Amino acid sequence: MSLSKERKLELIKKYGKNEKDSGTPEVQIAILTERINNLTAHFESHKKDHASRRGLMQMVGKRRRLLDYLMKKDIERYRTIIKELNIRK
Repeated sequence: MSLSKERKLELIKKYGKNEKDSGTPEVQIAILTERINNLTAHFESHKKDHASRRGLMQMVGKRRRLLDYLMKKDIERYRTIIKELNIRK
């Protein structure tokens, strides 16, 4: 379920300012989105895993708060990350 170290580094390089930048909202949102997508696939076959579902809901809430922060701070960065990660359907 967890993200591999290599995949995490790829996301940091793509969305961060440099390869050590894991604190910007864009990077955190990208990592959370990747984890949310992995867990969503997990629930296809494990419908009664309610403990993991709670963790998923917490991750969705955290991503929502980060997106709200980014929207207040810089609307263009918000629109860019939404478009790149294809969050809004």
